[in-house]
Amino acid sequence: MTRRGFDALDEELRQLKSVDRPAIIKDIAEARAHGDLSENAEYHAAREKQGFIEGRIKELEAVISLAEVIDPTKLSGAVKFGATVTLADEDSGEEKTYQIVGEVEAKIEAGLLNVRSPLARALIGKEEGDSVDVVTPGGTRSYEVLSVRFI
Repeated sequence: MTRRGFDALDEELRQLKSVDRPAIIKDIAEARAHGDLSENAEYHAAREKQGFIEGRIKELEAVISLAEVIDPTKLSGAVKFGATVTLADEDSGEEKTYQIVGEVEAKIEAGLLNVRSPLARALIGKEEGDSVDVVTPGGTRSYEVLSVRFI
């Protein structure tokens, strides 16, 4: 994963451990103080939220412990993990820019493309000026690689 992705996950983990976890523990204690737990909706909702928080903490700890952080600025050449690629749709001429990132940091709306996606897999190894055909659920799309940068 990229440094930016690693830092975002690390910050989320810190937030969960230092803010969200203590807050939910407090909420559970308050709900317990209200008496009968069998019919206490606040208590059950707080326990459910605690389960989600604890699950997410375990998930983030596992991802972070196995993460290999790659600095894209030290790479060059053809498209590979970490590359920022500008494409032109050969049919519409529309330009789009994506950075190829790891699965856990991918967010297509932000231009962060999962390295395992069909588009990223088709782009790997391509260079500026190359044309690439991508089979998508909506049909085959053709793109021209306008630029490959490692920023």
